[in-house]
Amino acid sequence: MSELAESNNHIVQSLDGEKKKKKRKRKKSKNANIPVVEDKLEDPEPLAQNKKTKFDNVNVKAEEEFVEPSVVTNTPLKEDTTAEAKLENQKVSPKPKNQKRPRSINKERKDTKNVSYFTDDEDEDVNQEIGPTDWKSLQNRADKLLEIRKTLPVYKSKDKHMEHLIKNKVTVLIGETGSGKSTQIPQFLIPHNKKAIAVTQPRRVAAINLATRVAEEYGSKIGDKVGYSVRFDNKSHKNTKLKYLTDGMLLRELMMKSDLSQYSTIIIDEAHERTILTDLLMGFLKELLLKRQEDKDFKIIIMSATLDAEKFSHFFNDCEILYVEGKMYPVERFYLDTKSEDIIDTTINTVIQINQGEEEGDVLVFLAGQEEIDKACSALQMFSPLLPKEAPIIVPLPLYAALPPAQQMKVFQPVKKNQRKIILATNIAETSLTVPGVRYVIDSGLRKVKVWRHQLGLSTLLTVPISQASATQRSGRAGRERNGKAFRLFTESDYHNLPKQTEPEIIRTDIAHSILMLKKLKVKDIVNWSWIEHPGQDSLFSALNQLYSLKALDDNGDITELGEQMAVLPVSPHLSTVLINAHKLNCLGPVIDIIACLNVENLILNPPSDKRDEINEKRRQICTLGNKYGDLLMFKELLDYFIAINSTGDKKKWCKEFYFNFRGFKNVLQIRDQLTQYMKSLFGADIENNDDDNDYFAPSDDEDLINESEMKSSKRSNNKPLGIESILKSFLQGFVMNSAIGYPDRSYRTVFSGQLISIHPSSLLFGKKCEGIMYTEFVYTTKGYARNVSMIDPEWLKEIAPHILGNREAINDN
Repeated sequence: MSELAESNNHIVQSLDGEKKKKKRKRKKSKNANIPVVEDKLEDPEPLAQNKKTKFDNVNVKAEEEFVEPSVVTNTPLKEDTTAEAKLENQKVSPKPKNQKRPRSINKERKDTKNVSYFTDDEDEDVNQEIGPTDWKSLQNRADKLLEIRKTLPVYKSKDKHMEHLIKNKVTVLIGETGSGKSTQIPQFLIPHNKKAIAVTQPRRVAAINLATRVAEEYGSKIGDKVGYSVRFDNKSHKNTKLKYLTDGMLLRELMMKSDLSQYSTIIIDEAHERTILTDLLMGFLKELLLKRQEDKDFKIIIMSATLDAEKFSHFFNDCEILYVEGKMYPVERFYLDTKSEDIIDTTINTVIQINQGEEEGDVLVFLAGQEEIDKACSALQMFSPLLPKEAPIIVPLPLYAALPPAQQMKVFQPVKKNQRKIILATNIAETSLTVPGVRYVIDSGLRKVKVWRHQLGLSTLLTVPISQASATQRSGRAGRERNGKAFRLFTESDYHNLPKQTEPEIIRTDIAHSILMLKKLKVKDIVNWSWIEHPGQDSLFSALNQLYSLKALDDNGDITELGEQMAVLPVSPHLSTVLINAHKLNCLGPVIDIIACLNVENLILNPPSDKRDEINEKRRQICTLGNKYGDLLMFKELLDYFIAINSTGDKKKWCKEFYFNFRGFKNVLQIRDQLTQYMKSLFGADIENNDDDNDYFAPSDDEDLINESEMKSSKRSNNKPLGIESILKSFLQGFVMNSAIGYPDRSYRTVFSGQLISIHPSSLLFGKKCEGIMYTEFVYTTKGYARNVSMIDPEWLKEIAPHILGNREAINDN
């Protein structure tokens, strides 16, 4: 029996033991006449748990300094005194009306027990229908929304804009915040287009929400005349007139149909974000203008929210620029006097001050990433019962790309009169989405970015300051519906030291996947291609070198058959290589499981410091293969455990006990099924460790999703046992450049660059001595750490990478 099969038996035996324990517990509870109640999900680690935080006499006044509670940060906010701010603030009364002084906290509130972002309805259908669905109701709803549409600035100048858009082949449209360009311009164009209209968005959340809103306004059921196409979800068909889709989905369509002849108008929205996919799309569209120059109906519109129009216009041969005024109310801005020592603590205190000292209105908080948002949500949940009874009940709601659509939609739903929404978001809410009811913005001034280091051949995830343009966009969110306030959690001098614009993603990230797309589309001259922003010689050389090492390119730089297959798969070139080699080594099933886990952020949560050792030990006990071979096999074991548990309630309990992300595991199952579908399309139905059922699309109901995946897992277990070596060799094929040789002091030096690295403390192999390791991620804090680490036999490198293993001294010396 293989080790993987033994691990599966271990899982079954462990779960059987748990069931027996539960039966004994239930029996005891029954005899005692005490009902067995499923525990609610506990909050993760409270913030500043060793600090006695008090919020008495906290106040916010426009004419005075905004003072943070001294017990936490002692970093007062002060009003923006720049000329720009004075102009912005001229309509704002110096003192908020009806401002009440906050009350002292004297007893725990009892009306907050049901207010939580960890709710049971997170299992609701992620593809749920939103709004009315019968024709009459749709039309009634559309008629009502028409009156709202007519108040938008872009609607008032509709005829003037349409004249320019219809006349010109390419137009750059600059629309200020609140102009309505993303929802209205596409609708205006529908009667003038014989074919479909495509509107791209950098993020799937924005594509779904915009399509849903426009469908309502147009009087259409979502997925009919108006639809969307994003990863895991496609609500459109051949007769859809207007389709919102992510940049990546349009690029995928471009690879299938290089002239995009199914569209007569293509709109690139949020172009100012300058994602790598947006920049690629603009390059392809410039070339597409030549291909379709005889097509008089073909139009391209570039829409942006910031004043960087000249660059876009110049790129498209100095095309015309249209400006749409926005609908903005004055926004009063405040800064810190001194830098915050703990941005989460400062955020929490600012939220509570607003809640106790400001008028009604929801709060939008911008934080760097998912981890910070989840921590802040948990802290607000902890503080909520301690607030004065007269203050509004705070309802913390997270908003980031990894959340399921149903969870994201909660930020748009109204709350009760005595409640105040606290939306904690990444820069996803900066321009792409408009959340109604927001009157206050708290800006951490931070964002997370991946930075590619050419010399090391590694990506590092960094938290960095935003640009002035981003700060302006964020504060503007407070003035969409009425006068607002923005609390910037950085000093005024720090603001003036920020870069003017956000640097394009293509300048700082790995472009290997982009180069593979270009090669797939038969682009020969990569250096002189239509780059709106040239990535630089070092970046191009690094990408070409990666693709050569993965055998996606041959010695002449042309795409290989393997490279053609890799380009079709919706993952990075490294993971594409892993999947294809796993198919060859007959271990595709478990490898798909592992890759699905790697594609979900924060699947494994950080336990509280006082429980960390206990939780880590419990995790080690259920990961026998992970303890021996590393983190990749650990992911396989964890997913097997999750699937083997019968009910959704028990799955949630298990995730709670071990500090795993329940929503994350549901996303894993969706990615798993999608990858299986792609591999079946590439290699046919006869795939080792996958069933022969053709229906591999994720079902709409989460309970069915889990049950169907359980069924697939049981079918997989009937296949022949698989070897651990095959799985690890498959991953080494894709991450051979991320391999390192061990030394007696438990340090490691990368084989190809000689970089000294350490295993991250979160890894199951931390502190262990291995002859060789490979890793899928590299992070840099005080030093370089390898994450998602697995052991390898150094001899495998000679077998797998003889074409790039020029100097083998590191291996021979070890």
